[in-house]
Amino acid sequence: MKETAEIGIFGGSGFYSFLEGMKEIKVETPYGAPSDLVAIGQIQGKKIAFIPRHGKLHQYPPHMIPYKANLWAMKSLGVNRIIAPTAVGSLQPQIDAGDFVIPDQFVDMTRGRISTFYDGPIVTHISMADPYCPEMRDIAGKVLKDANIKFHPEGTVVVIQGPRFSTRAESIWFTNNGWDIINMTQFPEVVLARELGMCYLNISVVTDYDVGIVAKGEVAPVTQEMVVKVFSENMEKLKNIITLIIKNLPEERGCNCGDSLKGARVGEE
Repeated sequence: MKETAEIGIFGGSGFYSFLEGMKEIKVETPYGAPSDLVAIGQIQGKKIAFIPRHGKLHQYPPHMIPYKANLWAMKSLGVNRIIAPTAVGSLQPQIDAGDFVIPDQFVDMTRGRISTFYDGPIVTHISMADPYCPEMRDIAGKVLKDANIKFHPEGTVVVIQGPRFSTRAESIWFTNNGWDIINMTQFPEVVLARELGMCYLNISVVTDYDVGIVAKGEVAPVTQEMVVKVFSENMEKLKNIITLIIKNLPEERGCNCGDSLKGARVGEE
C-alpha cells in the first residue's frame, strides 16, 4: 500500500522527535533522490511527511539542496501544504534574535539555482505576487499571538546564495532596501511548491543580526555556531507552534494556492 501524507515539513533533524508512529520510506523522483529518506508519521491525527532539508548529516549546503526532488517527493505522496521553518538573520533593529517572523515576500539574490519544473515545450509563467499561503500565514499568526510569542506578522526575506555569510557592504545594502530578514534556502523552495499547487508557509526564527553592525550597532558578526545555538534554544517552542498550526488547519484549503497553473501556460486558457 502506497504511503500518503497531507502535510509536508522541511526542517532540521530535530523534527524527527515529534512525529508519532514514524517510519522512513524511500521516494524516487524524476529529479533524483531527495535530501534523505522521507519520514512518515502523525501530528494531531494528521499524516505528515518530513524531509530534513540539508540531509540527516547536514551534508547539503544551501546551494546544493535537491529542491526539485524534495518538492516532487512531497507532491507524489499527496501533500498539499508545506510548513518550512528556517533560521534567519535580522536586518532591521526592531527584529530581535529569538523573534519569529512570518514572511509574506522574498527577494531572490541567488545565482544558478534551478527554480522551475517547467522547461518547455509548454511555456509556463506562474504568478508569485504573493508567494506564501495567506490562509496558513493567518493561522500561524493567531497561534503565535495566543502563545504570547514575540513575532512579526509579515516581512521580506532576502535569499542569498551561500554558503558564505554576507559582507558588511551587502548587509548594509539589504537593510537600506528595507528588507527584514536574510536566509539561504527560501528560494527556490517556495517557488517550486507554488508550481506544484501546494500551499507554503515559512516560519522564520531569528538567530542573529547578520553581519552585526547594521541592526544593533557593534555586535558580533554571525557565525554558524551562533545560528545553531539560538535555533536549538527555540526548537521546543517551534515544534509546539507547528503542532498547533497543524491542529488548526481546516480540512479543505480556503486559498487559491492550488490554482497556480490557471492562466499560466502559454496557449491555454
